[in-house]
Amino acid sequence: MSSPSSENDADIESHEKHRHEWLNKKVFLLAIGSIGIVFGDIGTSPLYAIKACFYGKHSINPDTTNILGVLSLIFWSMVIVVSIKYVSCILTADNKGEGGIFALVSLLNKPDKSLSRFLRYILLLAGIVGAGLLYGDGVITPAISVLSAIEGLEVATKAATPFVLPLTCIILILLFSLQRRGTARIGNLFAPIMMLWFLSIGIFGILQIIHEPSVFYAINPLYAFDFFANNRLHGMVVLGSVVLCITGCEALYADLGHFGRGAIRLSWFSFVFPALLCNYFGQGALLLGQPEMNVNPFYNIVPAAMLYPMIGLSTAATVIASQALISGAFSLTQQAVQLGFYPRVRIIHTSSEMQGQIYIPSVNYALMVACIVMVIGFKESGALAGAYGIAVTGTMIITTVLYLLVLVHIRNWPFWKVIPLLAIFLAFDIAYIIGNTFKIADGGWVPIFIAAIIATAMTTWKKGRTELYKNLIGSRFPLESFLAELPKSHILRVPGTAVFMTLSPVGTPPTLLHHVKHNHVLHEKVVLLSIITTDTPTVPAGERIKLTDLGQGFYRVEAFFGFMQKPNVPQIMKIVAQHGLVTDPMATTFYLGRETLLTSGKSKMMRWRKAFFAFMSRNAGNPTFYFGIPANRVVELGSQIEL
Repeated sequence: MSSPSSENDADIESHEKHRHEWLNKKVFLLAIGSIGIVFGDIGTSPLYAIKACFYGKHSINPDTTNILGVLSLIFWSMVIVVSIKYVSCILTADNKGEGGIFALVSLLNKPDKSLSRFLRYILLLAGIVGAGLLYGDGVITPAISVLSAIEGLEVATKAATPFVLPLTCIILILLFSLQRRGTARIGNLFAPIMMLWFLSIGIFGILQIIHEPSVFYAINPLYAFDFFANNRLHGMVVLGSVVLCITGCEALYADLGHFGRGAIRLSWFSFVFPALLCNYFGQGALLLGQPEMNVNPFYNIVPAAMLYPMIGLSTAATVIASQALISGAFSLTQQAVQLGFYPRVRIIHTSSEMQGQIYIPSVNYALMVACIVMVIGFKESGALAGAYGIAVTGTMIITTVLYLLVLVHIRNWPFWKVIPLLAIFLAFDIAYIIGNTFKIADGGWVPIFIAAIIATAMTTWKKGRTELYKNLIGSRFPLESFLAELPKSHILRVPGTAVFMTLSPVGTPPTLLHHVKHNHVLHEKVVLLSIITTDTPTVPAGERIKLTDLGQGFYRVEAFFGFMQKPNVPQIMKIVAQHGLVTDPMATTFYLGRETLLTSGKSKMMRWRKAFFAFMSRNAGNPTFYFGIPANRVVELGSQIEL
């Protein structure tokens, strides 16, 4: 007869077994889902990466030495940069489970870390520039991906050439027009389509490798060294095209919070990475036997009978890849707004179940116009490839530096342990940057220009808000004095609740003073509401509200939100009710301040930046809509402020 302790041990062992099975099943399902979202960008790179190396303005002769050299560079780039740097290392640098460049900056920008004020400013600027480059990536990716897919029609028949650009523009217009519906409904289709995509490109690659197995010599890194020895400076130029095989790494990191590192690693190493290698080596095998196929090696490895279906599948895959970048731009904009880097914009939640499913009309149509301009301006994917590299490599080198600082200041790694990683990662990043500098005149200036505009707008908005905050706080009347004088003023108190939205939980809000001065009346309950964005991605509902009873019917409410969360004032008031402050929504009035900015003040901002900030402030999204406040319960009180 077994003892009670042995039975308990058996129950515990059985429970742990079921738990591990459940976790493994969950990771497996997430891994399948990640194939449709995370790897769209890097997964469609075979459409244009090899072609850019051997066909076009900066291409190189497709002889055996060059083909094996380029394949060796592609293989080791995917091993070192994608597999080791991003998938194995950088995915561990999460901010409470979330990834992305703003999450990395916020992780380093915590006040308890031993970073100087100057270094914090540099990190902030680096994050802003990196975000600007990601917007550049978001413009170029849909353009080059869809265009390269449609160019497959030229392989089928030259008669299709005049229709390539119009058809690409039509698909892009449809893609951006459908964004307002959200990706929640079609998201379930992404994974099967992308799984079919990776399976197809892998099989077509293997069919070519069978005919030229010598292509596997390229795994030897000596072929990469020989490539540079033979081609010298031109080899560095071609390296700027090789980098196209590793696009999408930043999107992979940004999607960490949606799928987790375990699922992303599983799908990459077991399915995506092998499929990509097979296709790249298959294209190389084709060129070893038929170098004249360099015009479009991706479609030339596809059997003739499968060409039109493959063009259709390629178009679907590139639309999915573009969808991921567009959604990423929406998410990045929301984070920038919450962190105070960008004015309020209209944000529409397209799914009641997934918080990350958002749509931003202004960003959507700006990207659409920019993409169409890129397609019409560059006319072919080979020309667009020159513009692509700078956006990718610029963001990568910023992420590398931020990650290494995390290792030193957050993980407390000794320098001797960090230096080898620093040397390996930066060697690749700097080489890619050098290779792409030769393409600045041929289109590389485009993402730099986009990043410069975004960085200027973000830094101006951040600086302007800081100066405005100083101005408002410096002139604020102490709340203690206001409450002390209130009984003496014999102000009439009327039924209901007044909620005064205030930038800072310090002093008396100007809107409250203006209201009392002009209306000579106050509600029975007065709530001073401040919405504060933290340096973490999310704040749990239980930690969101800090309620302080100030006496005389006055209450101070501080609502904390993460930079990936959108505040909603009616929801805040419901949570406040759970903390003891019960209000009637139909008897509540919300008071907002509207500032008219004048550029004649004494702040240290340059005059043009003051004017730019005032322009952005005038055109910022309506706070009533942004905070979800019922429009028929809002009163706005204006004031003029000199900056």
